[in-house]
Amino acid sequence: MTFLSEFGLVFLGTIRDVLPIVLLIVSFQLVVLRQPIPNLRRLIIGGVYVIAGLALFLIGLEKALFPVGKIMAAQLSDPEFLAGDGTVDLTSWTTYGWIYLFAALIGFSTTIAEPSLLAVALKVKEVSRGAISPWGLRITVAIGVAVGIALGAFRIVTGTPLYLYILAGYIVVIVQTFVAPRDIIALAYDSGGVTTSTVTVPLVAALGLGLSQAVPGRNPLLDGFGLIAFASLFPIIAVMGYAQITQWLAFRRVEKRLKGDNR
Repeated sequence: MTFLSEFGLVFLGTIRDVLPIVLLIVSFQLVVLRQPIPNLRRLIIGGVYVIAGLALFLIGLEKALFPVGKIMAAQLSDPEFLAGDGTVDLTSWTTYGWIYLFAALIGFSTTIAEPSLLAVALKVKEVSRGAISPWGLRITVAIGVAVGIALGAFRIVTGTPLYLYILAGYIVVIVQTFVAPRDIIALAYDSGGVTTSTVTVPLVAALGLGLSQAVPGRNPLLDGFGLIAFASLFPIIAVMGYAQITQWLAFRRVEKRLKGDNR
């Protein structure tokens, strides 16, 4: 009964949140376009599925994903776990190696499972006529997120200002934008956006908050947030960097072929 009451409240709240979108689409369809709504019955059934799914997802966040992230961060930064049989300096960034590894792995795995990234990857394959592999794009973006989340965990442990990392990262992005292949730039920027969605955000946010609570001298409000910014920034660098490396290797192959022909 407790679950049903909680689900009912969340379900009603989800309807309230989705209702403005529905009213906007229906108004434009009927008033501006002056066209009947196609497949009305199917759309209504699909809308019910969407609202029910969102409600279940929101409950899952509170019951599972947020607690898991906090628990893992607390356990991996526990002095007894870090010390083992000896003593450990909890103020040294080198003590938290397991945290960096876990942050990188959780960033990689959640990105691979991200449905929004999968949707973009499939569309990219369709538009590029198979030239861009969905798995290649997903793995490249996941590597970028893994590096970003690990670096974000390092920032929390050391307590260094967030803006230094963000400024340096976007300077790299701006430079890459001028030198990367033109047809990959827009995709790279979109890849940074789709990573911060339904699977990645809850676990990453919980990891940051849990880690900032566990590391001595850190403030969850000041240090616990910011990991999602890393998850958005570094995939852009990774995708454009992958395109640049691929372009460079292609030029190298052409140069070798031309040299071989000249001989």
